[in-house]
Amino acid sequence: MSEPWELSISEAAAAIAGGGLSPTDLLESTLARIERVEPRVLAWARLRIEDARREAGHLTQLQRSGMILGPLHGVPVGIKDIFDTAGVETACGSRIMAGAVPAEDAAAVARLRDAGAIVLGKTHTTEFASFDPSPARNPWALDHTPGGSSSGSAAAVAARMCQGALGSQTSGSIVRPSAFCGIVGLKPTFGRVSRRGVHPLAWTLDHPGPMARTVRDVALLLDAISGPDPHDPATISAPIPPQYAAALGPSDGDPGVEGVRVGVPDRYFTEGVDPEAEELTFAALRVLETVGCEVSEFRLPAEFEAGMDAHELIHNAEAAAVHIDTYRRRPEDYGSKLRAIIETGLQIPAPTYLRAQQIRTLVIRRLRALLDDVDVIATPAAPGPAPEGLASTGSPVFNRPFSFTGFPSLTVPCGFTAAGLPVGLQLAGRPFDEGTILRVAAAYEGATGWGKKIPPA
Repeated sequence: MSEPWELSISEAAAAIAGGGLSPTDLLESTLARIERVEPRVLAWARLRIEDARREAGHLTQLQRSGMILGPLHGVPVGIKDIFDTAGVETACGSRIMAGAVPAEDAAAVARLRDAGAIVLGKTHTTEFASFDPSPARNPWALDHTPGGSSSGSAAAVAARMCQGALGSQTSGSIVRPSAFCGIVGLKPTFGRVSRRGVHPLAWTLDHPGPMARTVRDVALLLDAISGPDPHDPATISAPIPPQYAAALGPSDGDPGVEGVRVGVPDRYFTEGVDPEAEELTFAALRVLETVGCEVSEFRLPAEFEAGMDAHELIHNAEAAAVHIDTYRRRPEDYGSKLRAIIETGLQIPAPTYLRAQQIRTLVIRRLRALLDDVDVIATPAAPGPAPEGLASTGSPVFNRPFSFTGFPSLTVPCGFTAAGLPVGLQLAGRPFDEGTILRVAAAYEGATGWGKKIPPA
């Protein structure tokens, strides 16, 4: 018989809503799993066990009285340690922020609570969500990186220490660690989810988003956290989000992808790809054809590579602007990788930054025009599986284009290497059309089931 910690979000939520499982029983099972696994994986920056138990008890009482707060009632989640959590330290993986305790929740955290979720704790992040690694390990191979910067969120979800988690992406920090750890991670359209209460790395590139075990699970989380926020101007003009999970249809049904046009880029995403990852990607494209998608190659805009150079300029300049005051006071408290980014960003002239933003606008326009001819872009989620060693978090090179343009992207597990490491398929689409990439990912997931495997850790 399955243990409650093995349940996905949708399974656990249905069991709780139906009265077959209590929030307390789910939490205690999850805590027992953490006790067994966390000493090896090191996904958590801090756990709030007694608070979580009190919340689970309250939610169990509500359940018994016939009241369900929302679609995540009693579901334990992890929160990346750059999201503010009321009364709980938000240290951003840094000595500089150690001891900082916010008075309010970040918007996305508050919305999870409103939907009934239990905040189990804060997951490790790389320093200020940049490239200096966190203590977290990859549960599939403890001597390999879990990726970054949402390293603890990916590791905790993959190791079944929570049902879902929040992450953020500025270059590749949701999709890359999710691919490396064999879970589903969704970077929404820029402006779909509020950044309020999330410590910035680069304001115009930062995207909060959900990470979970299944496509339906990330859809449920996205339903909970998306929507306009008067305190984040980027969200104001976003169209009202649909109900993403409901649009996927019943869990055993067809998500409806017949005739969806899947485009495979002619270059950039083919450079430096590990042979096993390349073969698994080709195999995934063949599966998409079998479920009804029309797969074809298309040419990327001529300005595409210039856009990736512009991304680096924008990223470095904005990161320097975020940290300049603190950096001048406490440079020795920054990790070497973030220090290098800040130093580089401080040297970028204003005209160069503005020119990079102009190039960005051009690439967005060109890529959006191409998405009139295809519905979804399919690529490898990373150049290969999680690299060995813990000094690097791997390359975000294949995720960067969609952080740069702000278009939605996700990764879904598409197989394993001979060494047993997971590989992800990346799907991207039109702005605010998360629904289409979720449907395609769900169809692929249903035809393969790679995400059902549990890591040995």
